[in-house]
Amino acid sequence: MAKPFFRLQKFLRRTQFLLFFLTAAYLMTGSLLLLQRARVALPQGPRAPSPLQALPVAAMALGVGLLDSRALHDAHVSPELLLDMDVLRSPLARPRPGPRWLRSRNSELRQLRRRRFHHFMGDTQGPAALGPEAPRPAAHSRGTYVGCFSDEGEERTLKGAVFYDLRKMTVSHCQDACAERSYIYAGLEAGAECYCGNRLPAVSVRLEECNHECKGEKGSVCGGINRLSVYRVEELQPGSRKRRTVMYRGCFRLPENVTHAFPDSLIQANVTVDTCAGFCSQKEFPLAILRGWECYCAYPTPQFNLQDAVDSSLCSQEPEAQRLGAYCEVYQTPVQDTRCTDRRFLPAKSKVFVALSSFPGAGNTWARHLIEHATGFYTGSYYFDGTLYNKGFKGEKDHWRSRRTICVKTHESGRREIEVFDSAILLIRNPYRSLVAEFNRKCAGHLGYAADRNWKSKEWPDFVNSYASWWSSHVLDWLKYGKRLLVVHYEELCRSLVPTLREMVAFLNVSVSEERLLCVENNKEGSFRRRGQRPRDSEPFTPEMKDLINGYIQTVDKALRDHNWAGLPREYVPR
Repeated sequence: MAKPFFRLQKFLRRTQFLLFFLTAAYLMTGSLLLLQRARVALPQGPRAPSPLQALPVAAMALGVGLLDSRALHDAHVSPELLLDMDVLRSPLARPRPGPRWLRSRNSELRQLRRRRFHHFMGDTQGPAALGPEAPRPAAHSRGTYVGCFSDEGEERTLKGAVFYDLRKMTVSHCQDACAERSYIYAGLEAGAECYCGNRLPAVSVRLEECNHECKGEKGSVCGGINRLSVYRVEELQPGSRKRRTVMYRGCFRLPENVTHAFPDSLIQANVTVDTCAGFCSQKEFPLAILRGWECYCAYPTPQFNLQDAVDSSLCSQEPEAQRLGAYCEVYQTPVQDTRCTDRRFLPAKSKVFVALSSFPGAGNTWARHLIEHATGFYTGSYYFDGTLYNKGFKGEKDHWRSRRTICVKTHESGRREIEVFDSAILLIRNPYRSLVAEFNRKCAGHLGYAADRNWKSKEWPDFVNSYASWWSSHVLDWLKYGKRLLVVHYEELCRSLVPTLREMVAFLNVSVSEERLLCVENNKEGSFRRRGQRPRDSEPFTPEMKDLINGYIQTVDKALRDHNWAGLPREYVPR
């Protein structure tokens, strides 16, 4: 009896020791893992500089917002933490073995940890300090790097052409865009923003303050937060679009006070259109005006608004005789009218939540472009479209209920979605045009055309059958549930832009000068004209489709009149 009891006692002692050993090993392993992940918070002795700190890419962690720059000098920061960042893509970065799905998932987790770490560092340490070395200007760029400049003033110095690209911004891309518009300088900011102009910013800063890496070009400098990396543009890159040319606007009567109406002038013998346009472009004026040997530069103003053109024969005289006349030739220069390009978010949350509502394809994006440039405030969106963000719609990334934007784009209908808003601009367009525009967008994006095969497939009749009823129900729902509406017809906005836009701006409760509205009219196209070859002008609508659409047109026309609005324009019904 004693022998079995002794064996049992011996077994229990061994088991107890084994459990103790396994528990201790488990705790030690866990502690080591926690220590490795929390090395940022552990004090360590002095160490030799990391090889990464000697590379320009080390400072790029500052530019993309992953680390506070002080962390690079802090001995608490592990080199492994820096090397583990996806965005650096350094040859020194450690390989990531394992299956692709696991690497992808780990990458997502790392991105989340980075955001939390950056948020913590930004809240506790204040403004970022400079890293040991900033990214370098692009060596292969055809332009000349001028320097790093401050962009913190109320008005931007480089504000001619403005666009963003969160994924593919490069120095060459920005330079080509500015060269195409005949600007001298191209400025890049925050890794993804491009600005153009003909005058350098007033305040230069240290080169190290431009420490953001270009989103589409690793190792090249693209400014920083409120910092511009400025390049002097020399020529277009091979394969890019040609420079924009000077466009003839017509013959006009001179204003009474020429000196007051035209801010700048050049008077010399044998002045040509090219000479005058080049002079005015350099001065950043959108209009070049010729009378004989006199060249004037100007903006459209209430005194000279280009509304009343006269017969061109009145300007087709010899320069000497023309100089004594009361008429002048007006040309549009390649540069942009910059009086209405500055935009920002609302300084305080809006008390009135306004929708810019329309059926898809009714010109909502174009209306947003007009509203932003007229009011100077960004518009928001119920959706997120990266393509539109890259076109300059910064409000695309803002949450649609933030109330930091002047109005919010939406295609939604239905009582619950409509009653969220306090008021709305309801934009209506001819359903025939809207359906074609939306079909083009679905097949070829915002600026493309659907291919011939798309129109001939079953996809087109199915699209008309489903979307035509949506065009009608969208208007009917907003008329029924909208609390305060302004109905705007797309065709009226095209025909009479300034008066209609003035009405829209007043509805948004924003005061706007007449000069700013004329600037918007001068920049009315924006970047939204469809490119490529337009498909053949064949009638895509069958008689059955027309009967269906015309019925919806008559229903909407009656509903508008019942709600004390003017009916639909005559060109809507019936075709």
